[in-house]
Amino acid sequence: MDMIEERWTLARARVEEISGEDFGDFQEYILRVCKLFHTIEEVYDADLSMYRKWNHLLYADIEGEAYETSFANPAYCAAQFGAEMGQYLCWYYVKFREAVTAACEKEQYEIVKRMELFLQLSQILLTEEEKARFLKENLYYFIHDYEEERMERAVRRMLLPEESGFFMDIIMKSDFSDTDYLYRYGEFISENEIKMAHYLASLPEEQLRQMAQIYTEGYRKGFEIAGIDLSKKKTVQIRYHLGFEPMMRQAVRLFREMGLEPVFRREIGIQSTSPNKQCAYDHRFDDALYLNRAIVKQRLELTETLYEKYREEALAYAGPAVLEVFGEKLFVPEVKKESPSYTKEQEQLSVEYRREAALIQNRFIPQDMCSYTIIAYPIPEIGEQFEEIFRETVRVNTLDSDVYRDIQQKLIEALDEGEYVHVTGRGNNHTDIQIQLHTLTDKSRQTNFENCLADVNIPVGEVFTSPVLAGTNGVLHVTQVYLNELRYENLEFVFRDGMVTDYSCTNYEMEEENRRYIKENILHNRDTLPIGEFAIGTNTTAYVMGRKFGIEAKLPILIAEKTGPHFALGDTCYSMSEDVVLHNPDGREIIAKENECSALRNEDASKAYFNCHTDITIPYDELGDIVVHTADDNKIILIQEGRFVLPGTEELNRVLECEV
Repeated sequence: MDMIEERWTLARARVEEISGEDFGDFQEYILRVCKLFHTIEEVYDADLSMYRKWNHLLYADIEGEAYETSFANPAYCAAQFGAEMGQYLCWYYVKFREAVTAACEKEQYEIVKRMELFLQLSQILLTEEEKARFLKENLYYFIHDYEEERMERAVRRMLLPEESGFFMDIIMKSDFSDTDYLYRYGEFISENEIKMAHYLASLPEEQLRQMAQIYTEGYRKGFEIAGIDLSKKKTVQIRYHLGFEPMMRQAVRLFREMGLEPVFRREIGIQSTSPNKQCAYDHRFDDALYLNRAIVKQRLELTETLYEKYREEALAYAGPAVLEVFGEKLFVPEVKKESPSYTKEQEQLSVEYRREAALIQNRFIPQDMCSYTIIAYPIPEIGEQFEEIFRETVRVNTLDSDVYRDIQQKLIEALDEGEYVHVTGRGNNHTDIQIQLHTLTDKSRQTNFENCLADVNIPVGEVFTSPVLAGTNGVLHVTQVYLNELRYENLEFVFRDGMVTDYSCTNYEMEEENRRYIKENILHNRDTLPIGEFAIGTNTTAYVMGRKFGIEAKLPILIAEKTGPHFALGDTCYSMSEDVVLHNPDGREIIAKENECSALRNEDASKAYFNCHTDITIPYDELGDIVVHTADDNKIILIQEGRFVLPGTEELNRVLECEV
């Protein structure tokens, strides 16, 4: 018997022996996971319906209304055990729930660790008087002691193809005619995943291959446009939503034809419908229970050590190929006082860690030597017209880039005459903002705006730049927008010299709650961020698709950003790759690739980058005018009352005139 098996046997026997009313649900959950592990060991993929039954059982506690009385709910835990104890016990319960996916991957050791954690929990509850203090100390040391293992596992999954056998096996070997294969992942499976898998399995293989080609060819073009030698790379990280395996099988084959072996990382690359978005929101800052400078120091040192250990594999990593989905029900979270939240010091530590970890990673995986691609498709939850919306999305994703290239070139030529651009809203939108542009010393060879076609960023349809911060002033406002799966009403930012000076929304009655909502989810716990990008979206076809089906609010930012002018808070689009020389199709070099913040990268990189980039789009129906102001006080009108008026761009209005 090896050591892990021995620890398993001992821990399980002790868990089964324990009797305690206060933590019976905790004990029962752990034992259910143990039973799942043994069931999988016995039958593995011989009986896929077994996985389905276990999936329903192990997610029932947080699905729908059941979450109200679940120990995963911090409000319920606080009501049962008190505010302080409730937060800690809620953390333990959620940590036990992580063992579900470990059982499906047959990772016995991950379950052993959580059984032993439960034994420590039960010992504290049964014997200690200062229960809250000991629970806090115990969870801290659980994180601290296993951090190196956790981080190395994450790095290996990101870089080593041999770590991806579990996911590759599902994609390449499953019989897609039986959608029960989805339950093998261990993730929550809803009707979204089942119907998506069923729909894609019904499509001809050639159609699936064509969809995969759009995705993989966009990835290849990213290297070509940036002048990066793809032949030196060996791995590509595939990120996708469950149910898309028929398309992903074709993508794997196409990437292999390029000489790239796919890798998969569950934590950031394998997505499924959330069983309860409120649950995920409630636990977004669980690390507030233990985050301190020692943990941050440990993580940064480990990041450096691990990338050094896998230096060769890191250099061979090509970057992510991302498939996003949209169409889930809109979600406005409830802000719960019982959920963990950062102190001011922890906010700063969190920002520091994200920034420094990104800088370390960039040393081993230079962003100017990598690329990416991203594409999005609807899921069945979007409504009864799902299949029609899916077909329309495929059409949007395959619009003729040549047509847009020429139209967008007209916009760029006008924009390059400008000293600044003035953008205003109309109707209930009170946007009024001035965007300062870089000075071109040779307009025959230089340009401020990138002519963005359907390569890394699918679909086609925008021209964008990195504005000068000094002189970029005003108000950005949208009446409603959906960012990173969260809804905002009357979202507003005030800028002075390109930096956020004030912000608000009307989601909640209390102004304090609205500001906190924005600070946590858009500013990422910073007091301010710069405007990293100004762009004009030209994909009026995508805009009309949203209006036609009433799904504007559900469009992902990938598509939504193409449906009007947008402004990004955070880093520029060229973050950590500013020195890569890029040219538009007309041969002119794009020179506006940084701002006053990113220009500090050679002096103090900690002040140059923010490790975030959030696009906020003004839709055409809320857009007033976009006017270019030249150095000699002339005005060039690009858009007036939401319609393109610059000569050579009127074609973009044709689909708008047919808007329903």
